[in-house]
Amino acid sequence: MLLTVNPETNLNFGQVLEKLMNFAIDAGKDILVAILIYVIGRIIIKYIGKLVSKILEKRRVEISVQTFLKSLLKILLNLILAFAIISKLGVETTSFAALLASAGVAIGMALSGNLSNFAGGLIVLVFKPFKVGDYIDGAGVYGTVQEIQIFHTILLTPDNKVVYAPNGALSSNAITNYSGKDIRRVDFTFGVEYNEDFDKVEAVLKRIIEADKRILKTPEPMIALGSLGASSVDITVRVWVATPDYWNIFFDMNKVVYTTFNKEGIGFPFPQLTLHQAGN
Repeated sequence: MLLTVNPETNLNFGQVLEKLMNFAIDAGKDILVAILIYVIGRIIIKYIGKLVSKILEKRRVEISVQTFLKSLLKILLNLILAFAIISKLGVETTSFAALLASAGVAIGMALSGNLSNFAGGLIVLVFKPFKVGDYIDGAGVYGTVQEIQIFHTILLTPDNKVVYAPNGALSSNAITNYSGKDIRRVDFTFGVEYNEDFDKVEAVLKRIIEADKRILKTPEPMIALGSLGASSVDITVRVWVATPDYWNIFFDMNKVVYTTFNKEGIGFPFPQLTLHQAGN
């Protein structure tokens, strides 16, 4: 049995193979160009980011605004790069844009939280309830503000944990800014025994306060008999300090008072319970 080969079949197969090769070459070129666009685009984005950063620093723009603008610029430049790559790969950008527009409602619903966070970031930048470097507490988070990005604010807790707090929550909830003012008041309550001389205790506390140069003279420190407790006379002490010194003063004052009271023979009370025995 003899096999016959149709010349037309060979011709058609050769044409298909040639078309496939041409398509592969063209596609390969587009892919290589797309890769080249990506690499060059990333370099340009990095360069623009550094340039903008230098300009913002030179103009002494607030750190909070700098981090927000740099984060926003990075996203916009990456979106432009993505459109350029998609266009080079042969995808119609108009069709792609129409597809995004048609899915806009669904995407908007899915990203409603992020849109709220974006608006919250703008509110934080405009009204400045806090800035980079401030220690804040609120909306279930606390820590020192490291960055204010377009969707989140990055906080660093005292035990060195990084917290990403949504801007929407921070802009719509009560926030306590412990760094908002240059000075803060430190409150103490020192309990002494009932048989101690209040004037002596007051004089010792005044001496301790005057010896610490970090404690401000204005506003004037206050020493008062705060309350008569069940087992102690409670002395209230209030002093004003520079905000960065708050915790150092708080811990140092407790230590100095404890040491000095012991040297001066001022007794610290212990819980007491007096029992009265009923007569037979």
